[in-house]
Amino acid sequence: MGTPPAAPGLLLLLAGTAGFCRAFFSLPLRVSHPVAPGGSPPAPVVLRPGSGSRQQDPLGGADGLALASDPGATLNFLAMVENLQGDSGRGYYLEMLIGTPPQALNILVDTGSSNFAVAGVPDPDVTSYFNTKLSSTYKSQGIDVTVKYSQGSWTGVLGTDVITIPKGIYGSYTINIATILESENFFLPGVKWHGILGLAYDALAKPSSSVETFFDSLVRQAKIPNIFSLQMCGAGLPVSGSGTNGGSLVLGGIEPSLYKGDIWYTPVKEEWYYQVEILKLEVGGQNLQLDCREYNADKAIVDSGTTLLRLPQKVFSVVVQAIARTSLIQEFSSGFWTGSQLACWDKTERPWSLFPKLSIYLRDENSSRSFRISILPQLYIQPILGIGENLQCYRFGISSSTNALVIGATVMEGFYVIFDRAQRRVGFAVSPCAEVDGSPVSEIEGPFTTADVASNCVSSVTFHEPVLWIASYALMSLCGIILLVLIILLLIPPRCQHRYTDNDVVNDESSLVRHRWK
Repeated sequence: MGTPPAAPGLLLLLAGTAGFCRAFFSLPLRVSHPVAPGGSPPAPVVLRPGSGSRQQDPLGGADGLALASDPGATLNFLAMVENLQGDSGRGYYLEMLIGTPPQALNILVDTGSSNFAVAGVPDPDVTSYFNTKLSSTYKSQGIDVTVKYSQGSWTGVLGTDVITIPKGIYGSYTINIATILESENFFLPGVKWHGILGLAYDALAKPSSSVETFFDSLVRQAKIPNIFSLQMCGAGLPVSGSGTNGGSLVLGGIEPSLYKGDIWYTPVKEEWYYQVEILKLEVGGQNLQLDCREYNADKAIVDSGTTLLRLPQKVFSVVVQAIARTSLIQEFSSGFWTGSQLACWDKTERPWSLFPKLSIYLRDENSSRSFRISILPQLYIQPILGIGENLQCYRFGISSSTNALVIGATVMEGFYVIFDRAQRRVGFAVSPCAEVDGSPVSEIEGPFTTADVASNCVSSVTFHEPVLWIASYALMSLCGIILLVLIILLLIPPRCQHRYTDNDVVNDESSLVRHRWK
């Protein structure tokens, strides 16, 4: 068919060829990744009777789960609509009141971790912090806790206090809360949040899974259904802009106004992260033809705290090759794909038409079927900044990962995502706010047969983080015992001495050194 023509609107690439262009793009791109393990690193009230994986009528439920707003009850889902602010570059956050009297803080929503933590001392990158001395209801548990993410870490002290969510469920509730006393690359310049709300399962909680998580506490105390849903509305908008894009965190159910069409569910494979099973990927409608286990190495998770769509290294390389091959651009610098460089076009042009659609196939609740979620280039070719008055620059919203496939904000901004912990499943539906210039930028289609993929694409041997900690402690204990034995042997005086004879002398003829250097 020949080589596609070069895109006339591509003015500059951060690998610019000469002079003027090169000067603009000498700066490396720093991708702001607020959390992850990560990923950000989680089933049980029946939504509707029946065995189907799609839910068409949300206005009702079984076992007391109200799916429509109930203004007179603890749950009023309409009141939770647009209770988030932020963007995919710096994360989406929720306003929360902590302590007595209440102190207002913005809390990052992260489905890839399990601790609730807030800045407990002043930090140059945060505008507010929780002063425990000013709260009459704060109780320190005196337990040190450290949490590490794929970017950044913090150390603090575990305690309890009361919280209220102004645009959430009614009432105040006592929650485990860690006050962050030290951090490294956790609070980033320009972020507008002051803490993190980990919504994954208690298996990831630090210092141990015995720490009741924020959402588990709400379910127990407020008697809400064990389900929450999330919408992030940043499609086509600058990833590090004003940070005022909308979004919704619905605690306790599903708000019908936040999605279109059907909800498609995929089972949660393991209850630590929200681990799911990915069957295949397509670029421009073409199957990548990889073993499905490659997509799940060593896990595939849904994590709102991860900025990008992260792919295992082998999958990432094949995806980049496929996008480059099917795009309408002849040459692209490798720096654009690796995230170190930006590409810029005239502001009057839209580069998205030059790139293909990306589709992810997930196993349906009926294991013999699958469905696919698709994102258009408007979600993964992301505007990030302008150069002067005429140029708009973009970054590649996909990156490589060493240990997981992470469905992060790049994908989640296209969908209303339901974390149905009660039935151990994650649901996807098209989000009405996932539109650019009035056109949808995400799709869901199905069902499809799974006859062409393995019956199980997830490795049967998965080393969860808690297991790795146990193994490491066991190895350290063993090393300590061996070291103790050696020390004791060295301290015990010898009972006899060996008297050397002529036969014991190592001479030149028998020396290993001599023979080695012949």
